[in-house]
Amino acid sequence: MYKVVTGVVGNDIHVVANRLIDISLQARGFRVFNLGVNTYLKEFIDAVVESDADVLLISSLNGEAEGWCRELQFLRAEYELKDVVFVIGGNLSVGEANVDEIVPKYKSYGFDLVFHQVDLNTGLDTLEVYLKEKEIS
Repeated sequence: MYKVVTGVVGNDIHVVANRLIDISLQARGFRVFNLGVNTYLKEFIDAVVESDADVLLISSLNGEAEGWCRELQFLRAEYELKDVVFVIGGNLSVGEANVDEIVPKYKSYGFDLVFHQVDLNTGLDTLEVYLKEKEIS
């Protein structure tokens, strides 16, 4: 059973979406540590360390995640979290944005998987495949 820390980053208060992610992860057999809404990046990292999580799944629906997540690569290195899978999903930009620009930008911040305006189940399917492939390699 994979352990997942999840929540909504920054000043985003999309409680319903957060709850749907929690329920969907649990239904797939993940052990979930849900930090809720209005969560700062450092709080996510602390929870990953404390829970010894395999995955950090951050969501954002108000499009302001970029401003809250730029320091991820530095925190990831500082806490030596190279084996943790970092995922972000939701609406990852304010206004119109090209997915071909958004995905590389967030990957440069340290995310392994980036889902901009991707259906929740599609994203979780991709996460499960990614985790299985990671186990094999």
